[in-house]
Amino acid sequence: MKILGISAYYHDSAAAIVEDGEIIAAAQEERFTRKKHDAGFPRNAVAYCLAAAGCRLGELEAVVFYDKPWIKFERMLETYLGFAPKGLSSFLTSMPLWLKEKLNLKSLLRKELAAAGGCKPGELPPLLFTEHHQAHAASAFFPSPFERAAVLCLDGVGEWATTSLWLGEGNRLTARWQIDFPHSLGLLYSAFTYYTGFKVNSGEYKLMGLAPYGAPRYVNQILDHLLDLKPDGTFRLNINYFNYATGLTMTGPKFHDLFGGPPRRPEAALTQREMDLAASIQQVTEEVVSRLARTARRELEAEYICLAGGVALNCVANGKLLREKIFRDIWVQPAAGDAGGALGAALAGWHIYRDRPRVASESDRMRGGFLGPQFDDAETRAALDAAGAVYERLDEETLLDRIAEAMSRGAVVGWVQGRMEFGPRALGNRSIIGDARDRRMQSVMNLKIKYRESFRPFAPSVLGERVGEYFELDRPSPYMAMVAPVREELRIPMTAEQQALFGIDKLNVPRSTIPAVTHVDYSARIQTVHRETNPRYHELIRRFAARTGCATIVNTSFNVRGEPIVCTPADAYRCFMRTEMDYLAVGNFLLAKTAQPERPRDDSWRQQFELD
Repeated sequence: MKILGISAYYHDSAAAIVEDGEIIAAAQEERFTRKKHDAGFPRNAVAYCLAAAGCRLGELEAVVFYDKPWIKFERMLETYLGFAPKGLSSFLTSMPLWLKEKLNLKSLLRKELAAAGGCKPGELPPLLFTEHHQAHAASAFFPSPFERAAVLCLDGVGEWATTSLWLGEGNRLTARWQIDFPHSLGLLYSAFTYYTGFKVNSGEYKLMGLAPYGAPRYVNQILDHLLDLKPDGTFRLNINYFNYATGLTMTGPKFHDLFGGPPRRPEAALTQREMDLAASIQQVTEEVVSRLARTARRELEAEYICLAGGVALNCVANGKLLREKIFRDIWVQPAAGDAGGALGAALAGWHIYRDRPRVASESDRMRGGFLGPQFDDAETRAALDAAGAVYERLDEETLLDRIAEAMSRGAVVGWVQGRMEFGPRALGNRSIIGDARDRRMQSVMNLKIKYRESFRPFAPSVLGERVGEYFELDRPSPYMAMVAPVREELRIPMTAEQQALFGIDKLNVPRSTIPAVTHVDYSARIQTVHRETNPRYHELIRRFAARTGCATIVNTSFNVRGEPIVCTPADAYRCFMRTEMDYLAVGNFLLAKTAQPERPRDDSWRQQFELD
């Protein structure tokens, strides 16, 4: 039997479908609409999932939504009443939408589903609802390789919960305790995202990437004024410093006074203050996660832990948690944010609502994260012809050799193969790739291809069987969920003059023999590549290693700043032509930039995508 899960109406809408408990397909709506973090009903993602499962909507056993809107509405009303008369402007802004649509969400969903499925509302399957953190917990535990595990969910806020601990056993999830709004580690981190000039629900990973350039000089101020952190990791925020509970911004005047001025304007020059703030909130976040994990280990006597919620995308904190060896192993849902709630809702429908069994396996059940659409030769050729592209079709052996050779010469390659990834990371099917040994690669990719800030680091894709040769990591990391140090013998010692540099001045100092993927603190956000889940990408890296001796390449998502990761061959060609990539490989089709027809330069697309 098949169950469809849906997340929508906040950010990162998505759909996922499971059959007899096995994950068949999942995708974010943004990939189809080309609107980053699209919050609308995931009509296109639903259509894709139904097609991938080979069924009509009326044939489903159930549709499960990832949230309970009435409980969320209750929280909003209690919050406004508790802070009255503050928050009137926020109340007046949000209430019309709630009264018009969200309180009638069941009717709205049935209407949208009927339109998407081409059927009458009476022909729809049962519509079920999970709680927000229950969906997160289900997305983390049920696909994991563990029979029994602690499950820790941390995000901004669901209905009430912002942090929750669960025990996963077999096909059951038991809630143990939760921390409620407005006390939220996710919202604390987002407050610093906002204050340092980045976009909330989008720029948190920038803050994480900026942290190594700073010093954690504000940690005491955070712990003394903003966060009452207990030894067991539980916490309360001093809401007087924030504005998110009742206002339209994240931080308030007391916050600004505490840190010496107003928030940085978006796109303004970064200063040492922003770097130090990033380092400080990152250190505090790691400490909270560590303490909560120790509490989970003690209370549940579990040897393993699973993580979900937006905070679980903080791969630096995840890497530290792994190195502390509190648990034998950890598993992070690759789509840990709200998109993954669709998958969690579907799995909860199968295991919890229907009480169907679950069997843990040695590897996880995410299929490498490759759960999105794929395109055959005919579809790819038609898209390239329609775009007026010049290409050649090659057999796989020739294609891989040509790409490996081009990369060894410093070429940057757009790489579109197989099924699109589910979640925010490109894992080798919708990626831009290059030579990790090239000292210029980070700045070239950031400034000429991604059109984004120079400080942002790139991830390495490394052959899974050789990860230990490059990084201090002794296990797979297929989803870029962990940061680990580069091995000592690969590091390049800094001179006294280089050690005296501050902030962004450190950027151009090569840190290792794989400088394009080594961050300023000698760390890397690692993706291990495995023959079992991505044989073509694995073989490409293997051939690159045969030519160069290096089994690690640069991997970043195939998009420009503010754009969702590409989905179709047409998306890929459009992005390829807007950037300074050298080659594009779509399936077995290879395109060289120099062979493409001359076109007038058109930068109007920069207005199409809102900066993240």
